[in-house]
Amino acid sequence: MQYRKDRYGNEISVLGYGCMRFPLDPSQTERQLLAAIDGGVNYFDTAYIYGNSEATLGEILERNGLRNRVRIATKLPHYLIRSAESLEKLFQEQLRRLRTDHIDYYLMHMLTDLSAWEKLKALGIEKWIEEKKASGAIGQIGYSYHGGTEGFCRLLDAYDWDFCQIQYNYMDEYSQAGRYGLNYAYEKGIPVVIMEPLRGGRLANLPAPAKKIIDEYDVLKTPAKWAFQWLFDQKEVFCVLSGMNSDAMVEENVRTASETEIGSLTEEDRTMLKRLAEAVNAGMKVGCTGCRYCMPCPHHVDIPGSFSAYNRLASEGRFSALKDYFMCTALRKEPTAASNCVGCGACEKHCPQGIEIRKELQNVRRSLEGPLYRIGSWAVHIVHPFG
Repeated sequence: MQYRKDRYGNEISVLGYGCMRFPLDPSQTERQLLAAIDGGVNYFDTAYIYGNSEATLGEILERNGLRNRVRIATKLPHYLIRSAESLEKLFQEQLRRLRTDHIDYYLMHMLTDLSAWEKLKALGIEKWIEEKKASGAIGQIGYSYHGGTEGFCRLLDAYDWDFCQIQYNYMDEYSQAGRYGLNYAYEKGIPVVIMEPLRGGRLANLPAPAKKIIDEYDVLKTPAKWAFQWLFDQKEVFCVLSGMNSDAMVEENVRTASETEIGSLTEEDRTMLKRLAEAVNAGMKVGCTGCRYCMPCPHHVDIPGSFSAYNRLASEGRFSALKDYFMCTALRKEPTAASNCVGCGACEKHCPQGIEIRKELQNVRRSLEGPLYRIGSWAVHIVHPFG
């Protein structure tokens, strides 16, 4: 197993265990967790809202006497917190579920933008974190994030974080926080944990044209192995989460993480993976590369995020596209939807691809801002007013 060091010199396995969806059979879950630990995995990621995940993980670790061999990462559902008292009550519940007296890596779950962090600050969370770290109840503090690059970087600068977590894979290289966000964190010395390395399984089950590229390449590997190696190859990547739920998956991922060192891919490999990404994206609606020269928009439209979601209509279907679009545009204090566009054209002056951005944003609005999106956006700002 390859390991990388956090800010305090702790060695963490480059492969982490994502605990969101355990198998229904408890014995299968326990067998796979133990196999992963035997294979060198020592980072286990769960969350308060992942059903019985925290409790299941805690039970298995306690029963097998393995708590001291692993690092537990779990998350605070800040969107459920209304007071300092509820914050402490929820944290104590997590400790009981996990059958432990400390959490090694504690994340603010899915911070949406800077205003969400400011709301927690108003409840006194900075002092609370300081006290928990001083007592040893929390080892390191971080946040997980879905959204655009600018929002990610603003959050990164807002506090002295120990680590962070983003969605990143060879399809999301220039969307969400993206490579720019990854490099920005690395330059600040903040380790980045990666979620969705296979984009919800999409990169393990490729469409026929993309699968043909892999099958005809000189080096034969599974689509999942290529996706993981693309990540393990990068020095900026600290740990990659995998929601492993089969014996075969655990075995292959542990083997891949054990044999893949930084810089192990060849130029030919990287070229093939670029072709692979293009094949998966075949039929994309807008030729946006995510360069972000069009940003910032004076009317707060997340242009690259909107186009990335719009392109997913062709490659992954409406549900995936709408989910991406909702996370990038509606879960914000100031919505960043395509419908914010007033047609000023400032963005088009800077687009190296010559995209008719105003026209395409209207297409995005018509395709993705239907009744379901509007109702969801309204509900989010009623239930969680971001302030």
